[in-house]
Formats: sequence, structure tokens, C-alpha cells
Amino acid sequence: MKAIVYTSNTGSAAQYAALLAKETALPVYALAEAVKKLPRGTEILYVGWLMAGTVKGYKKAAKRFAVQAVCAVGMFETGTQTEYVRKTNKLLPELPLFTLQGNLDRSKLHGFYRLMIDIMRKGVTKGLSEKKDRTPEEDSILSMMACGTGRVKAENLKDVLAWLAGQR
Repeated sequence: MKAIVYTSNTGSAAQYAALLAKETALPVYALAEAVKKLPRGTEILYVGWLMAGTVKGYKKAAKRFAVQAVCAVGMFETGTQTEYVRKTNKLLPELPLFTLQGNLDRSKLHGFYRLMIDIMRKGVTKGLSEKKDRTPEEDSILSMMACGTGRVKAENLKDVLAWLAGQR
């Protein structure tokens, strides 16, 4: 692994990329910067944000670099939704995929993305807040919609770091 490359919308993917760089001493680049600075075919760990199951920037990164693993940063709990993300992005079964819970910071969203989150928040919050006998996952989703900050944590990277340690 030669570098960590990321695409971030509200900062969660960038935060995870920085945490990984700190733990591994690998250089970290935003995708736009990596395209200018890294040679084609460079082995990278890609960190991207999720929108409707799509890892943003992954296709561009995969065309340019040798992606060795993907970290998909979204609203759901770390380690969940992997099959959905794998299928949506057509990731090969042998490509390591790690899902990481990011923050939901509405103030950093603009245009279409803010509108979509507002619609989703309204529906999800109303439906779940009225539901009796919520599951722990539903409680987590409700909490994310109400106050979605503080979700980026170094401990969420334990599986990624274990995988990286095995690559050296």
C-alpha cells in the first residue's frame, strides 16, 4: 500500500483518511490531488462517502489506481450494509470492503444532498419516533437523524487497521 486516497462531502471520509494516515504513516490525498501527484497504478486504500449505496469517487479512483481496499463512509453503523454496498458498486468479492459510520452534518450539505437528507430525516424521524419496540439499530438511526455528529471514531477503524497490518 502506497497511499490513502479519499473523497469527502461533509468531512467524515476526510477525517477517517487522516486517522488512517496517522496510524499507518501512509501519505493521504484527496482524489483530485492524488490524480495530479500519484502515478497511474499506484496501490491505494480508497475512502469514499456513500450516497444511496454508491461510494462516491470510487469509479474514478479505480480507473486510475490499483485500489487494494475500500472504506465506505455512511450513516449506518460500522460493519453493516457491506453486501448492499458491494452489490451497488459492483465490487469484486476479493476486494476488501469496510463500512464506517460517519457524521450527518446537515449544515455542511448543499443543494440536492441537503434536500434529500431533509426529506429522509422528516420521514424517518416521524416513523421511528412513533414506533413502539424499536430495535437498537432503529434507535441508532433515529439518533443519527436527530444529532448525527460524533460518529467518526478511531475505534471504528480496528478492522481496517488489522487488514492493513496483514498487508505489510
